[in-house]
Amino acid sequence: MRSCCSAGGSTCCWRCRWTSSSGARSTPTSRPSVARLPEAHARSEQPLYSRSVTPDIPTDLQAALDARYELRRVLGRGGMATVYLAADRKHRREVALKVLLPGLAAFLGAERFLREIQTAARLTHPHILALHDSGEAGGFLYYVMPYIEGASLRQRLQDARRLSGEHALAIAAPVADALSYAHRMGVLHRDIKPENILFSQGHPIVADFGIAKAISTAGGANLTRTGFPLGTPGYMSPEQAAGLTDLDERTDVYSLAVVIYEMLVGEPPGRWPTEDAVRTGRFLEATASHRLRLTEAGSRLEGALVHALAIRLDQRTLTPGALID
Repeated sequence: MRSCCSAGGSTCCWRCRWTSSSGARSTPTSRPSVARLPEAHARSEQPLYSRSVTPDIPTDLQAALDARYELRRVLGRGGMATVYLAADRKHRREVALKVLLPGLAAFLGAERFLREIQTAARLTHPHILALHDSGEAGGFLYYVMPYIEGASLRQRLQDARRLSGEHALAIAAPVADALSYAHRMGVLHRDIKPENILFSQGHPIVADFGIAKAISTAGGANLTRTGFPLGTPGYMSPEQAAGLTDLDERTDVYSLAVVIYEMLVGEPPGRWPTEDAVRTGRFLEATASHRLRLTEAGSRLEGALVHALAIRLDQRTLTPGALID
């Protein structure tokens, strides 16, 4: 969730995307989330509560949260927040605790942010990572999610490079179902990308529904002028990259299509589809290596991706379910 990319023309830089300080990401529950911890370090040998605090955990932050949470280590840093592995003292479990950057927290204000994040807390779906808690402590705004000990889709792609069409759709279908449910509840994700698709016991889980909705609503139209990014270059829709705030389901459709394309080809598309590409249902300007893999995926799947990635909203696939169908 960092970096920048312009959206004025027909092409865009698709490679300036952020990864966590560990090269991966994670979040809460039983495996990764918004910033995740490599599996090799998923289980610590130390007891659930250890009084040692690593140097990269601010002492004032730990002091503010100490009554409820013990911070263990940094799982990842993004353009809006830092994620920590923490021990929940009350429930004796490990969680992922996300703390907004001080400048963003000051801009939003605790009351507005906490009011808006309640919407995300009401989302209950088997493929959406739950929101355990949220609050303000010592001037810090935070929210808490399950800690998931497992690979994110980003890590799977780093290992496998690309996936078969069948495998890609098996991952994308539950993600689309989660998005459709959230859309019916009035919540857009706005930051679908491989880092935010986690795996719990082999099942895909969409992470980080909370922050984009709460921040975008609490921040309002002025948020884009603060320098805090909502969305990730290369994955956000053209209208989102242009700074528009009146978004609908099609912005998530676009991002999901980018993720599916990357699963099939091994990297995101190099450019937006042209009008002719949308008419023909074929990526006419794909490179030779992309063309080979798109052909392997089949014309039906390629056509679905072209329409889901259309720049013009009136040409884009309307819903995540329609993309998968």
